[in-house]
Amino acid sequence: MYHQTFDGADAAHITADDGQQPRVHSSNALCCGTFGELLQGQLPVGSVPRDPHFLVTMPIAVFARAHFMPISGTGSVTVYPSHKVKAKRLAEKLVVAIGASGGILLLQSELPEGKGLASSSADLVATARSIACCFNRRIRTSLIEKLMAEIEPSDGVMYPGVVAYQQRACGLLSFLGQMPPLAIVGIDEGGAVETVDYDQRRGEISAGHRAEYRELLDRVRIAVPRGDTATIGRIATASALLHQERTPKKYLDSMLKASEATGALGVIVTHSGTMVGILLDRMAADFPRKLRSVLAQVSPFDKSPKIYLTMSGCRR
Repeated sequence: MYHQTFDGADAAHITADDGQQPRVHSSNALCCGTFGELLQGQLPVGSVPRDPHFLVTMPIAVFARAHFMPISGTGSVTVYPSHKVKAKRLAEKLVVAIGASGGILLLQSELPEGKGLASSSADLVATARSIACCFNRRIRTSLIEKLMAEIEPSDGVMYPGVVAYQQRACGLLSFLGQMPPLAIVGIDEGGAVETVDYDQRRGEISAGHRAEYRELLDRVRIAVPRGDTATIGRIATASALLHQERTPKKYLDSMLKASEATGALGVIVTHSGTMVGILLDRMAADFPRKLRSVLAQVSPFDKSPKIYLTMSGCRR
């Protein structure tokens, strides 16, 4: 968040909700991931500027961290681990854009790669924030988005809280507010999905389904600010079912049955990843019982399911 400025009509709401003041003298920065998408699809042609492909984030308290160390006289960036080539590309583009020197970029991530948890987007945003902090420069989010768009589709994690986002165009549709406290019991179906390859493979969808996505987005714009967990669960489930025709999850039906059997809120998928989750309301009086019940229900599919917690805002 620090040294990052927001553009457009939503900026006042975003910064007010975050409530943080800029810090200086440190190049340590982080960015949260997102458990796939609360909603992802395509809107009717012409209903929004630029590209009709969109998603709605589900921020989770799992992070990528970056630490940038400048080296005077060099324009290149050496990144560790060395396979983080997307972060290297963004770092080199950004130091040129702000007229700064290159250096060494250290990345550490709690987000597994290729699972649909926004690991690469979180790397890129943490990298940009780290460089901004290192040089004590305020960098506009629009510049971060422009550079990210040249590398890959983005998950919208440069914004705190829940946003509707155009992943291909790397542009904000609207800031929706903060996700209520939820838990996601997630299982991994295995394998990995590369974001760029996935985005190039998927085709267009029917006008009828585009209208459904439009309705779901309208509903989520109301549900998130209200903290309406029941509706959030139904929207996530609807999006998972709509997407099943395009990128099937082999355990989706089983997870739906487990969700219904335990009285959970519904299911959520990483649309461009390998994970399926069951949503639970952490503030419900019966949350501990339901959590134990869900864990027992999913154990036949995954002996070591992960529990992810939603968060309010993606802070440094």
